[in-house]
Amino acid sequence: IKCPVPLFTASSYSFILSISEEEARVKALNEYLSTRSYIQGFTFSHADVEVFRKFSGPPVDQYIHVVRWYRHIEAIYDGSSEKNEPCKLQTSKGKRVQPPWSPPEGTKHSRLCLYNSLTRNKEVFQPQNGKKVLWYCCGPTVYDASHMGHARSYISFDILRRILRDYFKYDIFYCMNITDIDDKIIKRARQNYLFERYRENKSTPDQLLEDVKTASELFSVKLNETTDPDKKQMLERIQNAVKSAFDPLQEAVQAKLPAEEINRCHEILLEEAKDLLSDWLDTKFGSQVIDNSIFSKLPKFWEGEFHKDMEALNVSKQTVFCSEYVPEIVDFVKKIVDNGYGYVSNGSVYFDTMKFDSSEKHSYAKLVPEAVGDQKALQEGEGDLSISADRLSEKHSPNDFALWKSSKPGEPSWDSPWGKGRPGWHIECSAMAGCILGESMDIHGGGFDLRFPHHDNELAQSEAYFENDHWVRYFLHTGHLTIAGCKMSKSLKNFITIKDALKKHTARQLRLAFLMHSWKDTLDYSNNTMESAIQYEKFMNEFFLNVKDILRAPTDVTGQFQKWENQEAELNKNFYDKKAAIHEALCDNIDTRSVLEEMRSLVSQSNSYIAAKKSSRQMPNRLLLENISSYLSQMLKIFGAIESDDAIGFPVGGNSQNINIESTVMPYLQVLSEFREGVRQIAREKKVTEVLQLSDALRDDILPELGVRFEDHEGLPTVVKLVDKDTLLKEREEKKKIEEEKKRKKEEAARKKQQQEAAKLAKMKIPPHEMFKSEHDKYSMFDENGFPTHDTEGKELSKGQIKKLKKLYETQEKLYKEYLQMVQNGSAN
Repeated sequence: IKCPVPLFTASSYSFILSISEEEARVKALNEYLSTRSYIQGFTFSHADVEVFRKFSGPPVDQYIHVVRWYRHIEAIYDGSSEKNEPCKLQTSKGKRVQPPWSPPEGTKHSRLCLYNSLTRNKEVFQPQNGKKVLWYCCGPTVYDASHMGHARSYISFDILRRILRDYFKYDIFYCMNITDIDDKIIKRARQNYLFERYRENKSTPDQLLEDVKTASELFSVKLNETTDPDKKQMLERIQNAVKSAFDPLQEAVQAKLPAEEINRCHEILLEEAKDLLSDWLDTKFGSQVIDNSIFSKLPKFWEGEFHKDMEALNVSKQTVFCSEYVPEIVDFVKKIVDNGYGYVSNGSVYFDTMKFDSSEKHSYAKLVPEAVGDQKALQEGEGDLSISADRLSEKHSPNDFALWKSSKPGEPSWDSPWGKGRPGWHIECSAMAGCILGESMDIHGGGFDLRFPHHDNELAQSEAYFENDHWVRYFLHTGHLTIAGCKMSKSLKNFITIKDALKKHTARQLRLAFLMHSWKDTLDYSNNTMESAIQYEKFMNEFFLNVKDILRAPTDVTGQFQKWENQEAELNKNFYDKKAAIHEALCDNIDTRSVLEEMRSLVSQSNSYIAAKKSSRQMPNRLLLENISSYLSQMLKIFGAIESDDAIGFPVGGNSQNINIESTVMPYLQVLSEFREGVRQIAREKKVTEVLQLSDALRDDILPELGVRFEDHEGLPTVVKLVDKDTLLKEREEKKKIEEEKKRKKEEAARKKQQQEAAKLAKMKIPPHEMFKSEHDKYSMFDENGFPTHDTEGKELSKGQIKKLKKLYETQEKLYKEYLQMVQNGSAN
């Protein structure tokens, strides 16, 4: 063992050893050791041993340095007197060793739980293969514009996917179909094709009137057969619109008005009668439409629009098209039949629900068992073209559903072992998901209204194909969307497309509205809902802008690292408490509603801290606020509410910018702000009001047009913020409205006051003896002072009446005297 320099040398220990009295020797040794580092490892010199041997026993505690030195020597000295072994180590049990160590108990870790529709409970989420998650989501049926009902599902699932991927760090493989083979699509594509041909043929006004008349008869039958009140209301509105357009054209033709006027009426009727004529044309010529390309044109267009809508909503991409899987669908159906769960009937293939449900390892309708037998729901699932009497008679049981439909004239078709046909509605999801994700997936998602029959039928046919009972481990269903408390419906005129919604609100505001509600519960899309989202966005944005302003304040490197006082420690504790609460909320079925409230609370605490610091003219702790704002920004990025890579806050200038506008322009704005503040200071001192007015105009009128907000605070530097231009202009308009309303109220109050004063003055001008004489409807006789004595019937007034009137008379006497005094003083006007 290599020994370091010993504590004692000959010159030092000889003095200590020369002291005979032990207490004095110990005292001198303690003074000596206080100037030395006496813990130098497990070593000692011969001098140490000599001094140590002089001790009759352990030293008393008051000599702390000697006590510690003595314990070290005692621990390693083995009593040897050999001079050539000054560093010999003790090997007995007394050798000093590290004490035992045990890990802290810690706290219980929360695990992610998700509401699973298969159990109707929150279940701990446990993927089948480590952190890898196989996820399938039902996409839209593309035959019309995507609406807010679609947004409810796809924004919600995008939020869930982002949180599982970016917060919980799961490796997600996300698969979604787009249905472009469906009864609705076939019928709409056929009708659009036939109507466009009719338009191109350019029928004469007389021919159009005749055709609309004929089509109206068919339409009236359809209207009378409709029992759904919302649908009936919509059809009645179409019928009324057609009649309103029919009569003017008929009158124009009969009156032989100019061709220009007739053509105008012709175009109006053609447009209003589009739905009515399309139905009629489809009934007459629909079976003649056999070109498959006609049926692909419509969904291709709306599929493209859907992608644009999803991009505008900042929904992450991942789609696969079902029509690419027709060969796989055929094979999928074939295997279900081979496994004994399907049967062929008149060229169609149906799923045998009774055979499947009677199997020990299978169960039909896992999601909504109580809905089995609901023929209305089952027929809606099969589609309008598949519920004719001959189609329904092909089934062994009313609960059976189509896996493959034989194509009728006027429908697209593909070759199959059972003849020309097309896929059933449910089978395309199963075939595509099974082909890509295999025999079992971790998560399947979709809208609440798809649970039965769509998802229950998906489950049944897939488990029949794979012969298992776990095709889906966790089934997630997003809640309904209502419009101001009502079901969204064209008949109620509250049908809102995604494009319409984005004209009123930004994608971030829509996403925040969804985040402020549970993903599995009904969300009401209303003015109140959106106003809450807008205010939340504004609240968070103001905090981010304030923190950025604090971070921009000039300071040297060391000035960035400030001493923490109680305020900082308290805020930091709150910060960590909120992070823990946010984690708990996310583990609890991705409760973003609670998360946003915790984030709001953290911002409120931070705002209070900033305000307290500023009021005491102290600089808030930069690093602490930077940590808090960075964390909040990161959470909003995870939720998809921030699309940029900025460390703090919402992006400025849009997401398509290649440069960071804020970092580019802010130095110039800061210089402008400081220059303006200097000018204002001089203007105040010199009392140059015109310059102050120009400074205010720069702040209130010019800079908002450029997306810049200057906030002046008495005794503090101006706060500079980059804000969306439209937001600033809207704020300016609202401020202007508030000021105008204040002005209006002030003027109204002044006018009322003036009226009251005028009325009071007019009343004061009346002499007491004249005040009752004009009331002929009450009194008939008066005394010499003009005081009433009898009522209109000639009866003498009672003592009680006289008493009341006397009080009024005396009050008027005082007012009149006051008026005469005002006249005398010249202030009666």
